[in-house]
Formats: sequence, C-alpha cells, structure tokens
Amino acid sequence: MSESTETIEELLAIVGLNEGYRNESIHLLEKGNSRYVRDLKLNFSSTLTSAHITEKECALLGLSIAINNNNKVLTDFFEKQAQQKDATAEEIAEATGCASLLALNNVLYRFRHFTAKEKYTRMPARVRMQLMGNPVTGKEFFELMSLAVSAVNGCEMCVNAHEESILALGATEERVFDAIRIASIVTSAGKILY
Repeated sequence: MSESTETIEELLAIVGLNEGYRNESIHLLEKGNSRYVRDLKLNFSSTLTSAHITEKECALLGLSIAINNNNKVLTDFFEKQAQQKDATAEEIAEATGCASLLALNNVLYRFRHFTAKEKYTRMPARVRMQLMGNPVTGKEFFELMSLAVSAVNGCEMCVNAHEESILALGATEERVFDAIRIASIVTSAGKILY
C-alpha cells in the first residue's frame, strides 16, 4: 500500500467514509502517489479546533460552508460534528439558513458593487432577511458565519460589511481570520471529498 493510499484512508476515516470510497479526485491523487494528501489531511483536521473559535462553532462554520458549496459528504460530516459538540437542531438549521441567505446577498451585493451604479444601490432589495435579526447562535457568531460564506463567494462588499460588524461586536481579528481559514480549508477539501 502506497503512503498516499494509507493517508487517503485515514482522511476518509476522519470524515466517516468507507476506506474503499473513491471519486475522480481521490483516484488521481492516489494514482500519482501525491504528497498533497498528507497536507489535505492535516489541514482538514485543523478545521475541528481553534484557539479562537469553540469546537461547536468550528462545526457550525464548517457546516455552513459545506452547504454553501453543495458538498454532501462534508455537510453530513459537519452536521454530525455539530451534533457531537451539542449544537441544537435550531443552531444547525441556522447555519444552513445562513449559507442560503448569504448566497442570495452575495449575488445581489456583488452585482451592485460590480456595476457601481447609484440607482441600483437605491433600489430596495425586496428580500426578507429575518434570520439575521435575532439569530439563535448570537449576533456575533451569525456575522462570523456570514463573513465566512461571503469570503468563499467572493463578495467584497459583504466581506467588508460583516468584518466591520463583527469587530464592532467585540470579536478579535484572530477570531475573524480563523473563521476564514476554516472556510478556505473546507472549500479546499470539498474539491477532493465529494
């Protein structure tokens, strides 16, 4: 058994997949005995803990990003992680809703930003965003999830607005950066685990 095959099986075990599970990406990494598999495993494992984010929050962030990225394997994994870290059904639903709501906002506000037309900025969005009003996960954490989804979706306007809001709510830049680090790793892992 090659080193990459062994590491792939370890990664699959982490996310709860059968050791025989393979897809196109895993097959190519395995075929080339890629050293990247070790980095991927270590990076992915680092999404589960943080010095600045609780384990439950790490799981909820991972879940929101996995849902945003339409990744069933990682959605299932992070839902189980969230449950194991005592996330309530309401908190899990909120992480799910956050991914959907921010996908909407990111398209709308990216459009406004890209066109840079004052008229579009003045037009009412005509979308409901009640979820943001009184989140069960708390305003600061909901803003942190919103920032992470916005960063993945590449909405500069939303990233700046949510980052400013989070800092105003008392979060540290280290907490913000760790959330983005987790979002980037979950997105990266989703290219291999799907």
